[in-house]
Amino acid sequence: MSLQPLDLRARELPNATALADDTESLSWSRLADQVARVTGRFLEVAPEPEDRVAVLGDNAVATLVAHLAGLRAGVGTVAASRQLTSRELVDLLTDAGAKAVISGPAGESAARQAGAELGLPVVVHGTPAKDDAIDWTQWLADAEPVPVPVGRPARPPLVYTSGTTGRARGTEVRWVQGPVTDSAAYLEAVAARPGFPPGPHLVCGPLQHNGPLTSLRHLAAGRPVVILGRFDAESFLHRVERWRVTSSVMVPTHFTRLLALPAQVRERYDVSSLMQVAHTGSACPPEVKRSMIDWFGPVLTESYGASEAGTVARINSTEWLKHPGSVGRVQSPFDVLVTGDDGHPLPAGELGLLAFRAPEGRGVRYHADEEKTKAAYVAPGVFTLGDIGYVDPDGYIFITDRAADVVVSGGVNLYPAESEAVLREHPGVAEVAVIGVPDPDFGESLRALVVVTEGSGPADGELDAFCRERLAAYKCPKSYEVVPELLRNAMGKLDKRAMRRPYWDSDRTIAG
Repeated sequence: MSLQPLDLRARELPNATALADDTESLSWSRLADQVARVTGRFLEVAPEPEDRVAVLGDNAVATLVAHLAGLRAGVGTVAASRQLTSRELVDLLTDAGAKAVISGPAGESAARQAGAELGLPVVVHGTPAKDDAIDWTQWLADAEPVPVPVGRPARPPLVYTSGTTGRARGTEVRWVQGPVTDSAAYLEAVAARPGFPPGPHLVCGPLQHNGPLTSLRHLAAGRPVVILGRFDAESFLHRVERWRVTSSVMVPTHFTRLLALPAQVRERYDVSSLMQVAHTGSACPPEVKRSMIDWFGPVLTESYGASEAGTVARINSTEWLKHPGSVGRVQSPFDVLVTGDDGHPLPAGELGLLAFRAPEGRGVRYHADEEKTKAAYVAPGVFTLGDIGYVDPDGYIFITDRAADVVVSGGVNLYPAESEAVLREHPGVAEVAVIGVPDPDFGESLRALVVVTEGSGPADGELDAFCRERLAAYKCPKSYEVVPELLRNAMGKLDKRAMRRPYWDSDRTIAG
């Protein structure tokens, strides 16, 4: 078996920096050693092909070490949010079939509680291990390095997304096209498609999300990765200059925070090393994107898609300046079509539901949820991501609204059904609808419109505290409003678009 890029780097450049975060860095030789040790540990705790190991998304070296070891070992990792409550984490671990949990400081408490309830080992890095938790450093020190196993099935990482039912569902990342059955071959295929230009890649988003997690492909290809623990605009610029960063994945909120820096601060840093800034997650306001292109140069590349499908459309800076507002042209192997209310295709320029035809094996699918998978399709082999828009005569796709009940806040998909289900449990809530309203920093944020039961209703802050006890904070509404009734359409269904309209300055009721 030929050497993987990681092993080649460890042999050729043993002391060069491979992976760094805010507090530590690993050389290629140390990275290869740690990955080999974690490979052995994963095969111990997750010996069966269907077993997985959950990795909470702390922006730290250990997170990427664990995911890379999972690829190498043929043990599927689960990218879990570090902000989940123990109740949410128990549901996720059970659904994913996780046999162990890796956590940093942010999710350590919830991980220990969930691990104790399910009887799973919990390995903790970056903070002293408490109770029955296992210390990451000692866990590695006591392990023997294990070579790449032969014949293990390929197990891509599993990322979780919520949904219109209020229940989180998993989907495997789509980093490799076509069937790859062997884990070693899968890792080679991932390394062959790093997705970014050579040179250091900077992670500036949470590592439980698919976009930031694509840095794993870069690392697997033998290219260095730098991790920013928490996004700070000036810290980002400092890292770019210090490491001569060539690529990053960002969302529009990152751009607005960078542009908010005083001109003298922005001019202090050299960003000329940047060759590609991939941005995704939510629509970027045109004036923000133009300002970023003026500053960074024509290095921005926008991708439109979803974890469950991969990238379905893409546009570079030069194209976007000629077609402002577009998310680009459809990417192989997909075809785009726009459908009307009757499900029939519409001609160019007509507004309708955006849908994508995919070849066998490339469509949307969810882990252990046939019904949710089926609901994503509008016809056999044709799926939708829930957006409304049109395709111009040149094939460029434009998004104008959403059909799906989803709010995109800071590049993160939030599903109102989750917080609505929790808030309905409160005895002071008769009805509730959660909608997306404008937010100057995140583009959109959640607002709960509440019809209270008889009396004065819940006290200020009571609903927020109630929600935060049961859901991760980022899934809870940012604001609450008591209303006499909820708007409904002629069929008696909640009309979310009509509820959103008073908060927006135009007919477009989504950010961007």
